Amino acid sequence: MAKMNLLQAINSALDVAMAKNDKVSVFGEDVGHFGGVFRATSGLQEKYGRARCFNTPLVEQGIIGFANGLAAQGSLPVAEIQFGDYIFPAFDQIVNETAKFRYRSGNEFNVGGLTIRTPYGGGIHGGHYHSQSPEAYFAHTPGLKIVMPRNPYQAKGLLLSAIFDPNPVIFMEPKRLYRAAVGEVPEEEYTLPLGKAEVVQEGSDVTVIGWGAQVEVIERAAELAKKDGVSVEIIDLRSILPWDVDTVAKSVMKTGRAVVSQEAPHTMAFGSEVAATIQERCFLYLESPVMRASGLDTPYPLAHEKEYFSDHLKTYEAIKRSLNY
Repeated sequence: MAKMNLLQAINSALDVAMAKNDKVSVFGEDVGHFGGVFRATSGLQEKYGRARCFNTPLVEQGIIGFANGLAAQGSLPVAEIQFGDYIFPAFDQIVNETAKFRYRSGNEFNVGGLTIRTPYGGGIHGGHYHSQSPEAYFAHTPGLKIVMPRNPYQAKGLLLSAIFDPNPVIFMEPKRLYRAAVGEVPEEEYTLPLGKAEVVQEGSDVTVIGWGAQVEVIERAAELAKKDGVSVEIIDLRSILPWDVDTVAKSVMKTGRAVVSQEAPHTMAFGSEVAATIQERCFLYLESPVMRASGLDTPYPLAHEKEYFSDHLKTYEAIKRSLNY
């Protein structure tokens, strides 16, 4: 075991994958000698050469188009989109090509070896174009998997699973935690299951569901609730496509209350899907409506980030609304 921050865990996962299989390559904007804007790929070009870790032009649709072609030939490309906010020029390639390659051919060919890494989320004073949480756009697309880790240990194990999973995966990394989240991480290879949630903390009064960086926010809210005598069960979805309905439903049927906490804007965010599914599966067990804590329905503001941000106080208030209904 070694102490790593989330960036170092990502780098370690890429290093392990590239050492394990020569078909793994890493590319994107500035990922080569420079190591990427966050240095997630530091040292990989020096270790594995310019043919397996290299820079691309600043053209996101080209990065993913190239990655689709490479994956279609049996390679295992790991394409980096520098910020989640920049992924939209590649939207057509991802939702109309990456997600549908296998289906359009009756599984004669596919791009299942493709992994797309991108940092998401706010809390870094990044303003409109460096703070968004765009996971819901892609969660509406059959044929993709979407993974969002909460800490270094989860990040390495889930990324290794994503790289070698036989389906295309969008791996969304919480940039706010890149250097803030530190933990013990095995230096060797290990994997964690995709599509399987984890009960981070057991409780009896209310279930709070989140993913990615929001899990740390939920843990802080649960501490406040604990002072009020409220026992909070915390679930980290880890994957939002597919997501683990059974684990969530089992928990909500036990506690009778549910809160979904997310960083994205409120309307039509992935939390809405979670809330709708809970009421379908757990309606007769619910003691109150499913509550949501979210960002605001505005573009991500620079000057008012603190007011916009879906922090622990918003989640704590949602817990109280659920309990006091």
